[in-house]
Amino acid sequence: MALTSIRPHALVQASGGPRYAVALAVDALGTGLLRPFLLLYGVTVLRLSPPATGVAMTAGIVAGLACMPGVGRWLDRGARSTVVATAMLVRVVGVALLLAAPPGHVGPFAAAALFLGIGNQAWPAAHAAVVATVAHGRERDAALAAGRALRNAALGVGALIATACLAGGAVALQWLAAVTGLAYLAAAALAWSVHLRAQPSAPPAEGGPQGPAPRMPALLAANVIYVFCLNVPEIALPLVLETQLHASQVWAGAVFVANTVLVVTLQVPLTVMLSRFSRRTVLALAGVVLTASYLGFLAATSLGHGWGAPAVAAVSVLCTIGEIVYAGSATALVTALAPPHALGRSLARFQLSTGFGLAVSPAVITALAPFGAAALWGTLAAATLASATAVHRT
Repeated sequence: MALTSIRPHALVQASGGPRYAVALAVDALGTGLLRPFLLLYGVTVLRLSPPATGVAMTAGIVAGLACMPGVGRWLDRGARSTVVATAMLVRVVGVALLLAAPPGHVGPFAAAALFLGIGNQAWPAAHAAVVATVAHGRERDAALAAGRALRNAALGVGALIATACLAGGAVALQWLAAVTGLAYLAAAALAWSVHLRAQPSAPPAEGGPQGPAPRMPALLAANVIYVFCLNVPEIALPLVLETQLHASQVWAGAVFVANTVLVVTLQVPLTVMLSRFSRRTVLALAGVVLTASYLGFLAATSLGHGWGAPAVAAVSVLCTIGEIVYAGSATALVTALAPPHALGRSLARFQLSTGFGLAVSPAVITALAPFGAAALWGTLAAATLASATAVHRT
């Protein structure tokens, strides 16, 4: 049944309650203070080389994925808010290691990146399990969308505060890291205080009416491609605007701000509006919209210097719409497909595909870009359309 209206109080309750909503906001605010500037922290404060810093950060993200099978099993034993709080506390350890790291030593920075990576990978699955426990049906979809909108808003505010503080140099970055650690600690305490736990569901007998836990190979493979859209505003477009169109970085900043504003304002309304269609259909539609936007970027870059940058900025709105539709349907589809006894493991597998896509997409984008706009946008368009087709057919 489709939702017909948006009731803020009901959304807060369906998202875990007021304290949990505050925990999400505080956590995201702290993340916005540090995560966009973690590379800068390694280079400026710890005096590491950019390549070494980047490799350490990537290794932390990839190694953090190894925790997901354990997180899935923990969730399937009934844990909910405890897993969310633990993901936040793990990041407190990462921040502490970051603050204690001596200049010139990449090892402690890599350890900090690892703990931050573990927390960042574990949190989405744990949060989705919390929402799936307190909300059901299309109300759950709207609650997941509301959580994403709230998180993006707080991330944006945190990033703006951090940007304003960057004039303080290395000392300011250290203070931002310290405040981030305190924010994670406060958010963990709030999340833990919710005391939400689910009754573990017994797995059905072999060949029983519920069947085995879904493996979802087509959906997981498609998600690896879909998730590239999350790095388009942050990586692909700034790269194209600078190297191919030789445009001012003001355009890249404008695209990023517009992306954040659109996600915050449209994530819930679009998710509610599309609830009249099946989640699988909506996810396939997201792939079509993203494909159209990638072809739009290809056409926009052909305009060259002058009209190219404004055209790219205009097409980025369509790309953001595709991102919103994708984000509002993908996790919701997984929670709908997963039987209760395997919800945690299903969400963990989904997060593995998401984390893998986020980890490899910067390398793929930067490898394709030097070969021209057709290589970059044509490849992304073809892969995304194939993924949308696979989602629609399964």
